[in-house]
Amino acid sequence: MTEDTRSSADARAVYVYAVCRTAELPVLDGPAGVTGESPLRALSLGPALTAVVQTVRAADFTDEAWQARLADEPELERYARAHHEVVCATAARHPTVPLPLATLYHDEERARAALAKEARRFHAALERTAHHSEWGVKVYVADAPAREAPEAAPQRPAPGAGRAYLDRKRSLRDRREQSRTDGLRVAEVVDADVSGLAAASRRLPAHGPRVPDERRTQVLNATYLVAEDRAAELARLAQSLRERTGAQVELSGPWVPYSFVGEV
Repeated sequence: MTEDTRSSADARAVYVYAVCRTAELPVLDGPAGVTGESPLRALSLGPALTAVVQTVRAADFTDEAWQARLADEPELERYARAHHEVVCATAARHPTVPLPLATLYHDEERARAALAKEARRFHAALERTAHHSEWGVKVYVADAPAREAPEAAPQRPAPGAGRAYLDRKRSLRDRREQSRTDGLRVAEVVDADVSGLAAASRRLPAHGPRVPDERRTQVLNATYLVAEDRAAELARLAQSLRERTGAQVELSGPWVPYSFVGEV
């Protein structure tokens, strides 16, 4: 191994997990982070603003290494979980802005300089999300029948059978369209009611059922920023909406408010 190769292999980088607001150094016990080779540490960015960082091997985060990791689902999940655990541990103690997975800088000075430039945005995000959590709401409605039930074929078509068949097809199409309209109406009712309780909300693209034969359609996929002292109220509202609409309303959370910190 040449000296240049050894130097490249030994190069280090600064991995940034989150930025938090605290007048004192944050407590960093608990999660180990994405590597066991170095401890988590605090990087001061100015008055009351601190980044939670860790020294990592730069070679583990080259484009090639990261592309290989993206193709290795268990390994990617391990990194994502390790990152999330540090963010959650920090957020449990201090108002926190989580940074995206694999946010790296070549050295501590560059990390401090780049993050300090974003201080105003960090403070705005912290002001907006302090003492709030993110909650997910998904709403599913039962599908209309995709086709009419099969009938025993008669030996000979009865008079008017063709017209009756077309009428049944038209009725089935109308029921599907009405089901879709009703589902969208339910989505709007749920979103309006939960948005009235939340400080902010984001609608996400709806997706299909988890299992193809569940015969349900997702009509709402949204996330809401809710004050911590209104969590019980949100749970009661979700139950009320289930009873009022007859839809399946799934509530998940509380989470660190990733969706409401903006681009940082």
